[in-house]
Amino acid sequence: MNAPSLRGFQLHDFAIQTARDAGRILAERFGHKIEISNKSDIDLVTESDLAAEGLIIDRIKTHYPRHSILAEESGVTNPHDHESEWRWIIDPLDGTTNYAHGYPCFCVSIALEHQANLVIGVVYDPLRDEMFAAERGQGASLNGRRISVSRTRNLSTALLCTGFPYDVRQRNDFARHFASFIMHAQGVRRDGAAALDLAYVAAGRFDGFWEEGLKPWDVAAGALIIEEAGGRLSNYRGEPLDIHNPPVVASNGLIHDQMREVLNA
Repeated sequence: MNAPSLRGFQLHDFAIQTARDAGRILAERFGHKIEISNKSDIDLVTESDLAAEGLIIDRIKTHYPRHSILAEESGVTNPHDHESEWRWIIDPLDGTTNYAHGYPCFCVSIALEHQANLVIGVVYDPLRDEMFAAERGQGASLNGRRISVSRTRNLSTALLCTGFPYDVRQRNDFARHFASFIMHAQGVRRDGAAALDLAYVAAGRFDGFWEEGLKPWDVAAGALIIEEAGGRLSNYRGEPLDIHNPPVVASNGLIHDQMREVLNA
């Protein structure tokens, strides 16, 4: 289905400005003593997550009160008595563990669906002031300049990235895949912020990405940015990506099948 025209709604600019404002909260508090709690044994949440998410949700409710919201910390928020065609998918702080340890690799991720189709995606790195953004049918950009995926054709010369699922100790396939890619690719990186990894694939900094156990808010914005930058996304079987059903493999398209061969070996 074709996405509706969004220019008149100014949703793209709204998403960018909201991500910038949420990122400012994260940057101002980064490196200072912050309150940290555990959602599970190894899954953290900080007061900065909650403050940034609160800003984003309040902003959406103020300007688009009839839109629904799916947010990492707050879950699903639906407008009263209204089945919305629009849904915002929010990760206010992707890379929370990095953030809590003072490691400068994290971002804000905001996506918008219309009738279950992604139409807007923004990923903002506040420390580097890098705004990756895409609008359905309009291409992808970094700080307003057009970006595209890399032209690397062979896995042997590719720089890949991945993430470790929170339950990685129970995922024997992940360890096998990681070892295989180390042997087949030029290099593999693990930075701990999936949305930023996906944005880097879109910008040609990485050639491919794979990960298990991701959530919709980890993937939604980055997936659209990669698609609009000319890349490819799927599950490990090569079927179209469903952001609600990981795993995900993303690439410049040219090495996609080579990556899938490793994942399915």
